[in-house]
Amino acid sequence: MALSMAFIVLAGLLLNYIFTKLKLPGFLGMIILGAAAGPYGFNILDKNLIEISGELRTIALIIILLRAGLGINRNELKKVGPLAVKFSCIPGLIEGFTIAFLSMKLLGFSFVEGGMLGFIIAAVSPAVVVPFMIFLSEKGIGMKKGISTIILAGASADDVFAITLFTVFLGLYGGSSVNPVFQLLGIPLSIILGIAVGIGAGLILVRIFRKFHIRDTKKVLIILSISIFLKGMENFLHDKVEIASLIGVMTVGVVILEKLPEAAERLSKKFNKIWVFAELLLFVLVGAQVNIHVALNAGLTGFLIILAGLAGRSAGVYISTIGSNLNIKERLFCILAYIPKATVQAAVGGIPLAAGVASGDLILAIAVLAIIITAPAGALAMSLSYKKLLE
Repeated sequence: MALSMAFIVLAGLLLNYIFTKLKLPGFLGMIILGAAAGPYGFNILDKNLIEISGELRTIALIIILLRAGLGINRNELKKVGPLAVKFSCIPGLIEGFTIAFLSMKLLGFSFVEGGMLGFIIAAVSPAVVVPFMIFLSEKGIGMKKGISTIILAGASADDVFAITLFTVFLGLYGGSSVNPVFQLLGIPLSIILGIAVGIGAGLILVRIFRKFHIRDTKKVLIILSISIFLKGMENFLHDKVEIASLIGVMTVGVVILEKLPEAAERLSKKFNKIWVFAELLLFVLVGAQVNIHVALNAGLTGFLIILAGLAGRSAGVYISTIGSNLNIKERLFCILAYIPKATVQAAVGGIPLAAGVASGDLILAIAVLAIIITAPAGALAMSLSYKKLLE
């Protein structure tokens, strides 16, 4: 496994450099590396590393969300809050149901099967979107209207909606006693609990850091460990209550920035250094989940369904911005930023197949195809357009 880690670092850094020189997003090269080196490519990565890739990707995602939180000012969050709430649900709902109905027509799915597919595909990828929004924040681009904050907050909550609705449809297919109304009402509760847990953890950390002299490096380790515990709490309490732990992780950073601004700035720099390594793991291992052979089974129909879903999502983003102070160019950038999919699709795309859903193999194929199409397309769209569309 150590050799595989060394290979990921060296080859990942090289491809990151090459793609950056080509004016392309560096992490696009890392995703391609993962697809080529993973079990569905040349299979040169250690199988033990692949088995724990989900845990490693979660830790990397926590690191980038902490970075995001440490850069979000509470006043700015208040200012863009209503718009971020719209971004968290409207685009995903329109995309999910667009795919659900279209798959009934084109693939002969039942409404329940279409709903499963729709809300697997509907989740935007924080792994792709969050790093780029932090890049914009550091460059001071789009900050006047808080565009990166809107997308950061909206994309994190978007996944909660998508995964919850997917769970509802999966339960309906299996004939379980799932109560759809109860599940839907649980979405805002899940987000509120996530924020509350994050505030509580952040305040405890602030109190510890004020009372005891702790070096910044150790503070980073403590914050990261507490955040991993928050994610673990979500998994432990899954059957009892849903907690949007990733939103909680981001909230921890927001609280520390609010209460200890000088320390937060130093800690953010520390997390920036850790991210150099975490980024390699995240994107290479996301790429390793991509089974190109399965994606080919989706064919042209799957491609059309994904495009129709993106059209629905784009309409949803535009609807969300109605009444806001965003101009046409800024709205277009928000639409482009909501294209990438990777994390959720890689994590849950195979669940229907494992659960015995009749169309599970096709659902998995379309989920994989969505990653292949939207992750690079969304990354390129953001990278090539932000200078022209944002102030």
